[in-house]
Amino acid sequence: MKFFIDTANLEEITEANALGVLDGVTTNPSLMAKEGISGAENVLNHYKAICGIVDGPISAEVISTDFEGMIREGEVLAALHENIVVKIPMIKDGVKAIRYFSSKGIKTNCTLIFSAGQALLAAKAGATYVSPFIGRLDDISVDGLELIKQIRLIFDNYGYETQILAASVRHAMHIIKCAELGSDVMTGPLSAMLSLLNHPLTDSGLAKFLADHKKVNG
Repeated sequence: MKFFIDTANLEEITEANALGVLDGVTTNPSLMAKEGISGAENVLNHYKAICGIVDGPISAEVISTDFEGMIREGEVLAALHENIVVKIPMIKDGVKAIRYFSSKGIKTNCTLIFSAGQALLAAKAGATYVSPFIGRLDDISVDGLELIKQIRLIFDNYGYETQILAASVRHAMHIIKCAELGSDVMTGPLSAMLSLLNHPLTDSGLAKFLADHKKVNG
């Protein structure tokens, strides 16, 4: 399973990349705003900076909600760098835009997926990735992991090459369960990745090793 980091923070991206397990980055307008990145030129330059850190897919989201606007924005984004993946919302014109970009060989990530039907439409349109938001489903007492399971079954049934990108991942168990269910990619904050490091027996075991070494060696 590939690991993407969901942020626009360059320091966090650099730290995750230095860990040696980072495969890509996802962003969205909210994450850009969180970092104080505003204005079309500044946003484009920020995407270029991210591409300079990580050699992997970088999802860059359009903000238009009409077909023509999404095409116009998406073509500008795709021209920034070969690793850019145009992130498209799951709406009617978004599905049309995904088909257009697919016909042009431009990679896409269909975002804001909350049902298996939405994922199926995106896959049929030729999306490179679909992003089911499992954490947001959990927030409304719906099992987000069950959606990953459904999409995996449907894609496997019909041989869709669209990759399942589990989004809105919150913690270590989300990551582990997504891996068990066959998600192709997970994207989440740096804290979720780092949480995989933690286990109390690792901490106590290391403390004992170091204490025993000190007894013998001073």
